[in-house]
Amino acid sequence: MNTANKLTIARILLIPVYLLVLYIGFRGSNLVAMAIFIIASLTDLADGYIARSRNEETEFGVFADPLADKILVVSAMLWFVEKGTLPGWVALIVIIREFMVTALRLIAVGSGRVIAAGITGKVKTVVTMICLSAMHINMPRWILYYCFAAISATTIVSGIEYYVKNFDVLKLQLSNR
Repeated sequence: MNTANKLTIARILLIPVYLLVLYIGFRGSNLVAMAIFIIASLTDLADGYIARSRNEETEFGVFADPLADKILVVSAMLWFVEKGTLPGWVALIVIIREFMVTALRLIAVGSGRVIAAGITGKVKTVVTMICLSAMHINMPRWILYYCFAAISATTIVSGIEYYVKNFDVLKLQLSNR
């Protein structure tokens, strides 16, 4: 198993540890959870870089890496929704976008095409992970509002970009029916 895949597996294994720390709620648990979340987020950056630089992209990595990201982000968001820190509509925007992009990618695979992440998708991931990391500490409400806006805007823009750039995949699928 290559290094990139090991990092993806490490990220997946960190998710239950992250949630356990949050739910146990000991003194300083928010900071420990934030550290775990940041480490897990950095494994995303590292595994992508390693896989591309060493030309070690695998079918497992193509499947598991985005899945691990989605599980990590949705887990954190649901925690913050439960705690009343994040409005449910922000999490819903992210979840809907993830389902829609995944559906588009599945349609594309059926057409023999792989849809790579665009630049706005990468920006969305970075913005979301930075904002979610910061939400582990107490911050003024107005800063949280900027995080909500940034997460929502980058999520919507990146979702639109996927569909605009790959509309031909949908058009082809619809014309075959």
